[in-house]
Amino acid sequence: MERSDVIKALGTIKDPASQTDIVAAHLVENLKIEGKQVSFVLTLPPASAGSKFELHAACVEAIKQIDSEADVHVHFKQGKQKVNPSAGRKLPQIKNIIAVGSGKGGVGKSTVSANIALALQALGAKVGILDADIYGPSIPLMFGLQGKKPQVKKLEGKPMILPLIAYDIPMISMGFIIEPEQAVVLRGPRLGAILNQFINEVYWEQLDFLIVDLPPGTGDVQLSLAQAVPITGSVLVTTPQDVALADALKAMNMFKMDSINVPILGVVENMSWFTPAELPNNKYFIFGEDGGKKLAKAAETVLLGQVPIVQAVREGGDEGKPVFLNDDKPAMQKAFDTIAKNLLTQVAIRAEYLEPTQVVKIKE
Repeated sequence: MERSDVIKALGTIKDPASQTDIVAAHLVENLKIEGKQVSFVLTLPPASAGSKFELHAACVEAIKQIDSEADVHVHFKQGKQKVNPSAGRKLPQIKNIIAVGSGKGGVGKSTVSANIALALQALGAKVGILDADIYGPSIPLMFGLQGKKPQVKKLEGKPMILPLIAYDIPMISMGFIIEPEQAVVLRGPRLGAILNQFINEVYWEQLDFLIVDLPPGTGDVQLSLAQAVPITGSVLVTTPQDVALADALKAMNMFKMDSINVPILGVVENMSWFTPAELPNNKYFIFGEDGGKKLAKAAETVLLGQVPIVQAVREGGDEGKPVFLNDDKPAMQKAFDTIAKNLLTQVAIRAEYLEPTQVVKIKE
């Protein structure tokens, strides 16, 4: 029996509680195949404790479909108690805070953030955007809000900043506060103060997701966000290019540091290939191949999806109407729909099996 065949067979079995397959949920460990003997450890989540025998039978039957003489040994391990990853948040009205980051600029991180937000909204979620790229805010331009200023209103006994709204998505950005041509020259503590103001002094309503568009790299803003709120998880954006992958690995390692420890929900590979309109069956891999897969493997996560190079992506960003809203580009809508659906699955898995992320505590 081939290992890949066994994994594929086990991938057809769903955990009764979360309805995610046991392979994608990382419940299968220590898989060993020796001749016709197959053994592995299956983590049993507390919510599925009553389904032990059902899961055992399903595993045995799935593997015997490959070889009817297979000798299958399933060893169970008790999983962690299910927790609510939004419990204890400074923003209790927001269920999930998703940080979208990259190792370097120019990989389309803000474009991905904007279109993921719209794709999640299309799936029925209430979504907001916090543009944390203080030095180079792109969200105002991408949503056609450049030059607009937020209002301040007294709510619940204190002045609050009202986020601007575009396509029913509330959002805040440094770009709403400064003039478009104004340079932002700030040191670390001031950057943290602005981010905290966006979190604590903006009137965020009930949201399923707050997408935080981080600046590229591993600097003060990333640490300030981790210190301010518990983050549900992060999404890494890269291109297939080796130099982008090398920098993205640094961003990955930042999120995986013991002091930060933010779960990486998945990877989005942008600019994956180019297909000319006159040659719809051709793919040209201008920036190379498999950068997203390599990053996902290194981060021990999944590739949420790939986004091809399409002129409409640039045009939509410049015109204030992200490409997901362009009905003439169904392929792009499908790409971001796939990413959003895979992200929802990853968030469900994260909520089922991991402890809530804690804010970073800096010891003096």
